Amino acid sequence: MTTTTPRTGRPLPTRSLGTTGPEVSALGLGCMGMSALYGEADRAESIATIHAALDAGVTLLDTGDFYGMGHNELLINEALRTAPAAARDQALTSVKFGALRTVEGGFTGYDGRPAAVKNFAAYSLQRLGTDHIDIYRIARVDPDVPIEETVGAIAELVESGHVRHIGLSEVGADTLRRAAAVAPIADLQIEYSLISRGIEDRILPTARELGIGVTAYGVLSRGLISGHFTRERTLGAGDFRGMSPRFQGDNLQRNLDLVDRLRDVAETKGVTVAQIAIAWALSRGEDVVPLIGARRRDRLAEALGALEVTLDAADLAAIEEAVPAGAAAGARYPEAQMAHLDSEH
Repeated sequence: MTTTTPRTGRPLPTRSLGTTGPEVSALGLGCMGMSALYGEADRAESIATIHAALDAGVTLLDTGDFYGMGHNELLINEALRTAPAAARDQALTSVKFGALRTVEGGFTGYDGRPAAVKNFAAYSLQRLGTDHIDIYRIARVDPDVPIEETVGAIAELVESGHVRHIGLSEVGADTLRRAAAVAPIADLQIEYSLISRGIEDRILPTARELGIGVTAYGVLSRGLISGHFTRERTLGAGDFRGMSPRFQGDNLQRNLDLVDRLRDVAETKGVTVAQIAIAWALSRGEDVVPLIGARRRDRLAEALGALEVTLDAADLAAIEEAVPAGAAAGARYPEAQMAHLDSEH
């Protein structure tokens, strides 16, 4: 099948991160997989992919200080330093913080204390080689620290010029309201895809009521609904998907059955599975900015091609029939990690 390609020589469409946040490209680049959690990555190809994204007009680069224990921020630093000045100047960084790691790579909790917030920021600024972070957010709510205190600390970083905008990640509707009462919130980063639609009940309506944008991660469900994940594939050591319920046993087979049904819709439309899944996420509203986790230039080009896909009412109905809300088999994280998600409570 011919892959729809991105608009050549034309700027990418843009969307605003809420009513108070910056204008960014309609698709952002999620950089996590270039450093961690999906197994080995090719450093040179990762940097080339960031350069290609910037060259295509992608302006939002998403990372976390705990992605490879700082590796991802250093990678972005290198990519930006070696990019053309015009591309470098248009790049915006979205950084998550707060996750506590072990030397072996395990996760031991989250720290949202005001002093910790400022400590994390100091190290991120150094690794990124910049004097400010464009959007700063705690990765998961610290259950021992009121969200008001965490957001208040980020607000102080905004006042000092070290952070431009405040974001949140994986919080529920009530926490979203509490945070927004402290300071303007630009966006909520949260998983949102054809097979992860829980935010549509309360979280998305609340964000819209408060004028908060959504940066949607996992739009291809970590490759599960990309059209590239085969039934025979074996995940290597270091790939956290091996612990994900949706990638295990019968769950995997049932989820790939959904992908086969989605593939039928995509082929009728003349696009790829990944492109129709991303186009669906783009169709959710102008306040939703999907993050694409491409680690290679060919996957990036395919994802950007989704911007050329227009879905009409018949297309959306066919997608809905192929992959109804709630059809996924298995939770989106292992049970222990689900317990850390304020958005699921």
